[in-house]
Amino acid sequence: MAGDPNKLAIFVTSPQNMTHVIGLAEATVKAGKKPMIFFTYKSVHLTKDARFKALADLCGQDDIAICADSYTCEGYDSANDIPDGLSASQMRTQAFHGALLDECGKYIVL
Repeated sequence: MAGDPNKLAIFVTSPQNMTHVIGLAEATVKAGKKPMIFFTYKSVHLTKDARFKALADLCGQDDIAICADSYTCEGYDSANDIPDGLSASQMRTQAFHGALLDECGKYIVL
């Protein structure tokens, strides 16, 4: 990868990894780096976790998103049920995931 070595992409697919996502994001910030997180597939259920808003606030609006199609496929309304801590612009497509691959120097899948 030729991306920015100060950015860590966290690609989340499993609904069982919220503790790890939070830990990685906090450690990344503590190290003076920037976490960028994309939730897709079954992990979109993590947006209903009480800790999600704090995670979104930690990352900032440009650096966390969820797959709108996955959100819809899992039974949520991507237009009227925006998770707390996100805006409508953070309901993204897999193109955001592609941008993470290009932009971030490090990448992890959970």
